[in-house]
Amino acid sequence: MKGNRRVREPIIAPQCPQYRCARAKGKPGRLDGDLSKPFWQRGVWIEDFHDIEGDSRPRPAKQTRVKLLWDEEALYIGAQLTDDTIWATVTERDKVIFVDNDFEVFLAPQDSSHRYYELEMNAANAVWDLLMEKPQRDEVRRIIGWDIHGLESAVKIDGELNNPAADNKSWSLELKIPWFSLRECGIDEVYPKRLAPEPGEVWRLNFSRVEYHVDVKDNRYVKRKNPQTGADLPEENWVWAPTGVIDIHMPEMWGYLTFTENGEEWPLPLQEDEMKLALRRLYYREHAYLCGHERFTADAAALLGDEAEKYDISVWVTPSMFEGIAHWNGQVWHIRQDGYVWRDDTAE
Repeated sequence: MKGNRRVREPIIAPQCPQYRCARAKGKPGRLDGDLSKPFWQRGVWIEDFHDIEGDSRPRPAKQTRVKLLWDEEALYIGAQLTDDTIWATVTERDKVIFVDNDFEVFLAPQDSSHRYYELEMNAANAVWDLLMEKPQRDEVRRIIGWDIHGLESAVKIDGELNNPAADNKSWSLELKIPWFSLRECGIDEVYPKRLAPEPGEVWRLNFSRVEYHVDVKDNRYVKRKNPQTGADLPEENWVWAPTGVIDIHMPEMWGYLTFTENGEEWPLPLQEDEMKLALRRLYYREHAYLCGHERFTADAAALLGDEAEKYDISVWVTPSMFEGIAHWNGQVWHIRQDGYVWRDDTAE
């Protein structure tokens, strides 16, 4: 089989923090990046970020704080990024933002690993929003022409953009994301009769911050070079929920976003997600097996050990495809070779 590719399996257990998002009271008014206004007082700051590879790596050197609110119209996100090097080169919408320091949002209304949203923005308030039909590992189709219609964004800088001589301290941002944009593109098949979520509804969520090492030359910021190779040093990747590898596009490793009235607790689908993780381990290991043997295997026990029996997992294979099937809690769940996970509601 040509084109075999190893899909990297996370080397850490999912940490999956939860954010209980309170309903907003009132409206934020015109967005300006100021998070001290009364509108944001109901929002709670999330936990500190981690390195994307987990806590075996150093903790981020600069603080990133995020809070969220929601109402019937939209999801609101506010973030504050401590930084003494505030710069940006990208100024147009839908250009690749992560060549700059940036802040990124990842939202998955359904837990299938497919069909989720990505939004990136920099300190110049340039935005790149796109729909991910699949994660990068699954031969991705990025739909860059898709836009969040009605998106509002703003940045406030405590310092000065692109001026190393300024007393730079931080930059903060506000985002308003209307629900009608997040319920299109096939997502409405899950929630066909409404746009806004209901209290207790759970999505998957992650945040990422890209931070480059820079030097100052001729009164401007330039990316620091590796003295041995002359290439730019790699960026730092700081996230809310680490994935264990340098790849944010692993929705099963993201945190939980629970919509609430006042930040109260709601149950999470933890047992169901443990079963889904077993299916996803099957997915990772089938691809690893394919790389070594030029074919998939129907031997679930060889790949999963006791988990195959625990979740009654079987595998059907063809020369180019596989489908894993789990029988759990009276339900039948599937995963296929591109990582898509679904429940068979027609099964007895």
